[in-house]
Amino acid sequence: MSAPDHAHDDHGHGGGAPHSTLSGYLKGFFLSVILTAIPFWLVMGKVFDKQSTTILVILAFGIVQIFVHMIYFLHMNTKVEGGWSMTALAFTLILVVITLSGSIWVMFHLNHNMMPMSAHEMKNMP
Repeated sequence: MSAPDHAHDDHGHGGGAPHSTLSGYLKGFFLSVILTAIPFWLVMGKVFDKQSTTILVILAFGIVQIFVHMIYFLHMNTKVEGGWSMTALAFTLILVVITLSGSIWVMFHLNHNMMPMSAHEMKNMP
């Protein structure tokens, strides 16, 4: 019985996942720092007059930062695992949107239907 040939050993990193380098991690780190520092400066420097503009810009930076983390740190792309990781992400986003919108809808209607009656409505009750 001969010993198995381990010349092609990949040390358990199978599945075709991309291997990141130090430069890739550093690039992701610096992008994350920049995408955090700019919104911090926008708020502390009171750059925009309207608070709603500041909130929208911060949300945009947050969305960009989510993609930076997904690409540089989670190594998500359409090639990894035959595209199943992106399919799982899309399914998760759909579930989150359904859950949040349904929760907001229910809370709005509960608030509307459960509000206390006015004094006039109380007089007309049986």
